[in-house]
Amino acid sequence: MSIYAIGDLHLSFNDPKPMDIFGDNWENHAKKIKENWIEVVKQEDTVIILGDFSWAMYLKDAKKDFDFLNSLPGKKILLKGNHDYWWTTVTSMRNYLKENNFNNIDFLYNNSYKIEDKIIVGTRGWTITDVEEDKKMVKRECIRLELSIQDAIKKYGEKNEIISCIHYPPITKQSLQNEEQLYFIKIMKKYNIKKCLYGHLHGKSHEDAIEGNFYGIDFKLISSDYLDFKLYEI
Repeated sequence: MSIYAIGDLHLSFNDPKPMDIFGDNWENHAKKIKENWIEVVKQEDTVIILGDFSWAMYLKDAKKDFDFLNSLPGKKILLKGNHDYWWTTVTSMRNYLKENNFNNIDFLYNNSYKIEDKIIVGTRGWTITDVEEDKKMVKRECIRLELSIQDAIKKYGEKNEIISCIHYPPITKQSLQNEEQLYFIKIMKKYNIKKCLYGHLHGKSHEDAIEGNFYGIDFKLISSDYLDFKLYEI
């Protein structure tokens, strides 16, 4: 069994929304994702989707996007992104999946998953700035990340590798210069997490990405256009 990850599918089959404002490579991006996905993923594999799965405003309007995802091989685990306005409660979303026979999809939200010898935890995250409202949101998302990690430890113990998945970049070039802004980093270090995947950045903003080992954690940007719409194998 293999584990893959990708962020920011930005599907919009119900009400098409062009993404080429972020670059010409976004043209027919759903087709590229499907072709690359089918090439590598087997039914027994798992794919983690790090937020911004669908542009739909409401869950009912995301059905075509879920149809697309459900038709692809493997189990899919979705994390919330800043554009996932359709996201409601986990209970409502799981009922929606059941009603539509979307049997290979689930959600990562205050919980965790053990896949082979790896534990997947995560949260949406938020923009790291000095603005007071952003600080409040970051604090709330830090609590959600810690809840996810604690759920993992409670269910699976501490022997397996824990991989943190966050939609927003948990570290920025600015926060490298200001250790007071290392909110998510402090939580990951507290629980000895060594790997973190994140998305959210597109087009020119790829230049802001932090990758590699910082503070003992290996960071990797996996937004779909950054990966040329190919899956990243964990």
